[in-house]
Amino acid sequence: MKLNQMGSKNISISEDAYLRLSELKLKNESFTELIYRLTNKSNVLDLRGIMSEDEGKSIEKNIRESRKMSKERVDRITDELNRNVS
Repeated sequence: MKLNQMGSKNISISEDAYLRLSELKLKNESFTELIYRLTNKSNVLDLRGIMSEDEGKSIEKNIRESRKMSKERVDRITDELNRNVS
């Protein structure tokens, strides 16, 4: 994982905490990367290049169509419920 350099902060931790983190750290992993991994924070730039532009556009189209169908279904159910209440 390559992280954007956004500055840094120094923190003080106990020797025991440092040793525990060191044991969890993967080879070639920075402590920043370890902390992101342990806190489930990822960098969106890590996703760069995992699919082609065409694949991305296809996924976007499918999402739009799915959202449209969901909205239509919610509208039908709402109309049905309103008719039954009246």
